[in-house]
Amino acid sequence: MGKPLKRHPALIPLSQDHHFGLLLGWKIRRGIKKEVEKDRIVKYLDYYVSSHLEPHFQLEERFIFSFLAKNDLMRKEAEQQHVDLRNSVDRILSGSENAFADLEQFAEALDAHIRFEERKLFQHMQVELTEEDLAELESRVKRIHEKIKENWKDQFWEN
Repeated sequence: MGKPLKRHPALIPLSQDHHFGLLLGWKIRRGIKKEVEKDRIVKYLDYYVSSHLEPHFQLEERFIFSFLAKNDLMRKEAEQQHVDLRNSVDRILSGSENAFADLEQFAEALDAHIRFEERKLFQHMQVELTEEDLAELESRVKRIHEKIKENWKDQFWEN
């Protein structure tokens, strides 16, 4: 495999969000490993998804993916992964009987999704989009994107 492309400035804020998404997965797995009560982890998941993950998904779906054709295979894959992740969260929040297994599966799926976007989708976009498209994308992201600032007191993942 060749040398990775340098990340275009338009995509850097999304990559920064992805860092926090990877931390979400780590926190879930850490909580499970420490045998933290399921409800504490689920409440944090609910907070994080509604405050940060869902707005991130909406930004991508409404303003980022639209730079690719509707039938672009990478775009379709990313959109399907969003659907699958939302369904996983809905299952957990609705009181899944296998909450710990579902939380672990969600964390793994989120990690895989982030790796897909970082390693494949964003590289694809940087190759496929024109400089004008990338400049417009950067302008949109600057206007719309909000940095993640967590406001959660119960840090169950800590020692």
